[in-house]
Amino acid sequence: MAKQKLQYQICVSGAARGDSVVTGAKLAAAAGREIALRGHITLTGATKGLPYEAAKAARAAHGFSMGFSPASSRLAHVKKYRLPLDAFDSVLFTGFEYTGRNLLLVRSSDAVVMVGGRIGTLNELTIAIEERKPIGVLLGSGGMTEEVEYVLKAAKRQRTGIIFGRDPAKLVDDLIELIEAKSRRLPDLTTEL
Repeated sequence: MAKQKLQYQICVSGAARGDSVVTGAKLAAAAGREIALRGHITLTGATKGLPYEAAKAARAAHGFSMGFSPASSRLAHVKKYRLPLDAFDSVLFTGFEYTGRNLLLVRSSDAVVMVGGRIGTLNELTIAIEERKPIGVLLGSGGMTEEVEYVLKAAKRQRTGIIFGRDPAKLVDDLIELIEAKSRRLPDLTTEL
């Protein structure tokens, strides 16, 4: 039996509202599309704005888009949170509100692409740093991406595992390289049944 290529789960993190949604919309869509074109899975917080643009673009490129909702059900997702469903192939209803959702989303990801953003995106960034996930910061998308250097300096953290770039395709490629380098350091757990 031929060994199947592993699909990585790459999170696109960004603002649902605010100025960076306008600034970063095309970049978020490009990130989602590039993840899909490489045969990987796009994960988002199942929300509006930049994550929504990434999810729509991933699906349009015939990729798989999975959302992590803060809601506990489809009904709550749509009625209480007023969040979309149309851009996702699958949605995990966490029931853990936004901060719990963010933790599950980032932990389920092999890497995180940060586009624009506000406080929730900063929360996802800090989780990714603590979880030692490869992070790609998409410059030129506004919002929190403009503040990452200051956050790292204030937190006395190095840029280890964090890539900064303006080209979504190159950023996704570089993140995949980081994921694969990290994977090579892990023991092979695959076995034939």
